[in-house]
Amino acid sequence: MFTPLSFILRRSSRPLFLFVLAFAHYAAFAHDADHAGMNMDDSRSPPPFIASTAKPFNTLMNDAMSVMNYDMAHAAMNGQPEHDFVTMMIPHHQGAIDMAKALLLTTQDQGLRNLAQEIIADQQIEIQLMQAWLKAHPAGTAPR
Repeated sequence: MFTPLSFILRRSSRPLFLFVLAFAHYAAFAHDADHAGMNMDDSRSPPPFIASTAKPFNTLMNDAMSVMNYDMAHAAMNGQPEHDFVTMMIPHHQGAIDMAKALLLTTQDQGLRNLAQEIIADQQIEIQLMQAWLKAHPAGTAPR
């Protein structure tokens, strides 16, 4: 049976769904931060993300987003699209990993647990690929 949720959770549409979800959350955070007088480019880095049952889920998600947003805002960009894409995507993917770890601490839903575990595994591999690309392209450009 087709439902909008089953469509979203299908493996082929998962990366797009995660991107849209992260972008919407980032836009809402930026809007809220602006209205709260926070500077998105604040030089104070948040503490590292630690998935722990000592914090409620919403705090863990906010912590993960704070680290991701800070790291994305402070990515070492050089104006080369390939390089800048990779340097921005690494913290973005790490944010997805951190959020998935937070979910694993709180949910018993086996479908969501499986999804979170897949996100962690897939995003770690993609981070490794992007780090390898950066190492192979120290000038930050891909061969044309």
